[in-house]
Amino acid sequence: QVQLVESGGGLVQAGGSLRLSCAASGSIFRVVAMGWYRQAPGKQRELVAAITAGGSTDYEDSMKGRFTISRDNAKNTVYLQMNSLKPEDSAVYYCNARIISAPLIPARDYWGQGTQVTVSS
Repeated sequence: QVQLVESGGGLVQAGGSLRLSCAASGSIFRVVAMGWYRQAPGKQRELVAAITAGGSTDYEDSMKGRFTISRDNAKNTVYLQMNSLKPEDSAVYYCNARIISAPLIPARDYWGQGTQVTVSS
């Protein structure tokens, strides 16, 4: 089994910053990619940012320039630095990891439990 443990959410004023962390542990042979999604009340879950093992990144357009995703491959940990936060960034942020648990086993997606980010105006 694989577990994803997130941390770093909270309440911040508009214009402030937060840093989210997500550590993967358990039966891990290789981490293919990790990323962050978010879901606001009444809205669908959406991609925030993702990063591959090789370091290639992808961002949702509205986050470009404000959010930075990074990872520590040795620790199987992904980070999301969020700057210039806006009230519309308020949501539950979920960590996602695509992981191969053993050789010849197909990769599958795992999710964290979510961490609340609230940005006050």
